[in-house]
Amino acid sequence: MTDDNKTKLLNRLRRIEGQMRGVTRMVEEDRYCIDILTQTQALRAALVKVETELLRNHVDHCVRGAFASGDSQDQQAKIEELVEVLQRTAR
Repeated sequence: MTDDNKTKLLNRLRRIEGQMRGVTRMVEEDRYCIDILTQTQALRAALVKVETELLRNHVDHCVRGAFASGDSQDQQAKIEELVEVLQRTAR
């Protein structure tokens, strides 16, 4: 992962952490359920963006590197990792 990507990802995760604290506060304050649900949906969408960026980074660096290396075992391992993570996402 490049330093720039890492910084962006960490900033995004910190924003998500702040959102989560806000949702916790909303529950503690007995806020309106729909407002809380709206915020949890926003949290879920933000996490999907994090996953997408991580997947993109993995493909751009790790998978591309395995194929550039010509190492068929490493290539197969990267393919299996991708299939596994996509299967988990589909559940």
